[in-house]
Amino acid sequence: MKCLKNILIAAAGCLAFASCEDKLTEHPGSYYEKEEFFSNPDNAQSGVLGIYNVVGELYGINELSFFASDDLFFSQAGPADSGRRDISAYTMTTSNKCVEDVWTATYRGLERANYMIDGIENMDGYAQNENLQALVAEAKFLRALLSFNLVVYWGDVPYKTTPTNTYEEGYQPRSDREDIYDQIVQDLTDAEEGLEWATAESSPERATQGAARALKMRVLLQRAGYSLRMDGTLKRPEDAVRRECFESVIEEWEAFEANGYHGFFDSSVDGATGYEGLFRSFSAGVLDSKESLFELAFYTLDGSTGVRGVWGTYIGPVVAAPGISNSETDQFMGRAQGFFRVIPEWKGFFEEGDSRRDVMICTYRYDWDAEAYNHEKVDVERDVRNWYPGKWRREWMPLGYKDMNYTDVNFCLLRYADVVLMAAEAYNETGDTSKAWELLNSVRERAGASRITSGNYDELMKSPKVWNLDYIDDSDEQGRFRTALYWERSFELAFEGQRKYDLIRWGVLAQALKQTGNLTEANTAGSTKAFLAGDNFQTGKNELFPIPLDEIQANPKLENKNNPNY
Repeated sequence: MKCLKNILIAAAGCLAFASCEDKLTEHPGSYYEKEEFFSNPDNAQSGVLGIYNVVGELYGINELSFFASDDLFFSQAGPADSGRRDISAYTMTTSNKCVEDVWTATYRGLERANYMIDGIENMDGYAQNENLQALVAEAKFLRALLSFNLVVYWGDVPYKTTPTNTYEEGYQPRSDREDIYDQIVQDLTDAEEGLEWATAESSPERATQGAARALKMRVLLQRAGYSLRMDGTLKRPEDAVRRECFESVIEEWEAFEANGYHGFFDSSVDGATGYEGLFRSFSAGVLDSKESLFELAFYTLDGSTGVRGVWGTYIGPVVAAPGISNSETDQFMGRAQGFFRVIPEWKGFFEEGDSRRDVMICTYRYDWDAEAYNHEKVDVERDVRNWYPGKWRREWMPLGYKDMNYTDVNFCLLRYADVVLMAAEAYNETGDTSKAWELLNSVRERAGASRITSGNYDELMKSPKVWNLDYIDDSDEQGRFRTALYWERSFELAFEGQRKYDLIRWGVLAQALKQTGNLTEANTAGSTKAFLAGDNFQTGKNELFPIPLDEIQANPKLENKNNPNY
């Protein structure tokens, strides 16, 4: 049972936060004045759930477009749309509607988190009330997540951790990202201390100590890598700072080992186990907190209200709209529009026995057969420009739908396999490459893939099995591990939102996009190119999104200066 879903809908109704013109200002004053609101512990619970609501709205539709600008998948070809296609093709402008929506909602969530943290911490009896303290820990986890997204997407941004009380306070100058990173790490440290570890009875729809530790690992690795600075150059911290980040990642991993609960998914869904079983569980609505550390919950009662998701409809194999009557919607799959396509070469990059291959890539769609009065599975294996991301699928969901375009399928933001690979990376960067190989190979073994060794490295990590990566030096063991990790994080985590930002922090995004554009059959199988990112990507610009034009014009403290080269 998805325990958070109905609660979120109730919280949204109870806590009707008013939207305001400026992005940092939002007061929950529609029904309650602040003093009255925080006199009731139930309101504190509703207010924190309201933060989850905003984060769900972000990942429901718009943030998905931010994922599809890497070397794994791309938006289906079409005219410029001031949205997902322009983001995928790196032709976005400062007026991109999707970028503006993510910016606005992220600040709305940040303001909501600031308001709730401040209000709850000042409630009578807070110091003695463990329930209130746990709510603050959840709010700090969510504030850290929103703050991290701001830094990764836009770099140095307007930022504060206090609620906005006046119109003037809504306008802030840019803060240095390193200062924001300090706050993120502190929030996650506080969250770790205030949250319990998950158990088999826990719902991954609520933050736990494991989720806080996993997010901190992700933050530290991103901080240790390259990012685009305001002077238009890609830089990373000094070696001493980077090593401190890697050592902190290892400390978080050791906490996972000491706790001992989290591990790889070991249940069965529709007869499938392992990696396929894990992703079938997401589409089927099964909650399992062992591998899934944190999920964004989606639920709509009637298809038009609630926090609506598009996992399995906007992303996933195409399913034609069923030609049925309204009274039969509980008996058939709903539509899946399948807006995204996979780079086809990735199918060949996997080993034959790797269970992740046919989960990652789907080479069929469902048409509607009017005569059979049902959906018909259609093979598109030969149409390499129309292969789909396959991790979320209508066919893996229970029959029936409330709205053809939306689903109740959760998005797993943090999971154990990612934690293992992050720890492996940190061990390699601190010189313990043997430990790094051990962890990476544990992920491969779960998928039925061969362990990578010095004996088979060239066979698995070089052409013709995969593309040669001339931009990664693999002349020593540490470099060979980096090359293997480049591929492994894709094999394991494709379409889950990390690939582009991995490539940025490793300093190879431009090279990866160009190589993909030059070599993929998606660009040679038709009369026009389908994957445009390699041609359009501009180093020193597209590592960050533009700050929306409306915000530049409204906030005088930004001094009419956008991110580099926008």
